[in-house]
Amino acid sequence: PMSICHVQENVLQRVLQLPVVSSTCETLQRKYSSTKESHPLMASVCEVYERGVQGAGALAMWGMEPVVRRLEPQCESAVAVANNLACRGLDHLEEKIPALQYPVDK
Repeated sequence: PMSICHVQENVLQRVLQLPVVSSTCETLQRKYSSTKESHPLMASVCEVYERGVQGAGALAMWGMEPVVRRLEPQCESAVAVANNLACRGLDHLEEKIPALQYPVDK
């Protein structure tokens, strides 16, 4: 059967849109936010962590940019093939495990 993935669709986006995944992420985000609000010490620790993660991400992207530019054509085709295979696998999982279509509480 033909994969329901489209060319512009990313397998990660599809996974994040699964109700079981998105409801888990929402629950974790609410808990994280409420913990930050109710514990001032935790809030300052969380803010330091968040800034560190943003800085590390920016640094990693800056360091990888020249490499990615050189490998762009090969990377694009490899990513497209990997994404297509992952989408097919996800199609199969969604078909075999209907619970993926329900939020965590169900």
